[in-house]
Amino acid sequence: TGVQTCALPIYVIAQISIKDPQAYAEYVNMVQPTLDAFNGEFLVRGGKATSYEGDPPGDRNVIIRFPSYDHAMNWYHSEKYSEAKKKRQAASDSVQTIVEGV
Repeated sequence: TGVQTCALPIYVIAQISIKDPQAYAEYVNMVQPTLDAFNGEFLVRGGKATSYEGDPPGDRNVIIRFPSYDHAMNWYHSEKYSEAKKKRQAASDSVQTIVEGV
């Protein structure tokens, strides 16, 4: 019998501190079409959160799921996302982590 392997989902985990709410709102409107192009979907996008055992680098949490590591990396480094990413970087400070899930 052959061994079946499944690609594990990949997550982009972002912790964000918004500096310019108006510019960040523009980013929010720009990002969805870039995710659609790489089969990414939001699982967490802000919302109420409580942190324990340390201070997170931001007060806004975002988790995006992609079907593969390549999808996530290609999205993050894509031309499609580059303009939105520049807007996010100007409007906020954040840590973006791409991690393999289970």
